[in-house]
Amino acid sequence: MIGTIVNTIALLVGTSIGCLLKKGIKKQYEQVLYIAMGLAALGIGFENVVNNLPKSKYPVLFIVSLALGAVIGTWLNIDGHFNSLVDKMGQSNLGKGLATEILLCCIGALSIVGPVMAAVKGDNTMLYTNATLDFVTSMVFGASFGWGMLIVAPVLFCWQGMIYLVAKFLSASFFSSALITEISIIGGFLIACTGFALLKIKDMKALNFLPSLLVPIVFFIFVDLFKAF
Repeated sequence: MIGTIVNTIALLVGTSIGCLLKKGIKKQYEQVLYIAMGLAALGIGFENVVNNLPKSKYPVLFIVSLALGAVIGTWLNIDGHFNSLVDKMGQSNLGKGLATEILLCCIGALSIVGPVMAAVKGDNTMLYTNATLDFVTSMVFGASFGWGMLIVAPVLFCWQGMIYLVAKFLSASFFSSALITEISIIGGFLIACTGFALLKIKDMKALNFLPSLLVPIVFFIFVDLFKAF
């Protein structure tokens, strides 16, 4: 778990530095930072989609996942409940910032494969690399959205910790390259959705699509069970 702990600390330190820098940033530059984060989210999101779609062995799975996830998430009103909690903190744009950084930090090969490698081989290299990237990213998000962005750190810790425990005590082989590919495609679309929201093009309520990430996991569980028989 040392790699995940380092990654979490890197987020906390990076965000804190960014928040301290925020005090010296004028209002007009804050808006420019929001636009920059929106463009970055769009670029990273579409990059994930374009790079992983050719690798997919189930080219229709991401469509089914997005559709089912959107229906379930809308029914649960995940985005609405999340934003109502954030609104109590008094920052109108914080919800969009949190959604964007959580997806950027958690949905990616380094953040998924890293804990698996740490659990199985004791190799924390990928998590240390992810920590470096998250440190830089969190500084910018902290400067853009403030102290509320510290919430991302415990979310990341729980996410990577869960993957670590599953790989350690259940099955590392479950996190196959095929599953990570499907999650990365869906995650790319979700990250792009937050980019559109930050750019004020259209708020697609990206958090309502979060259940989409579970659909490939359930699908691969059934595939493995079918193979067993």
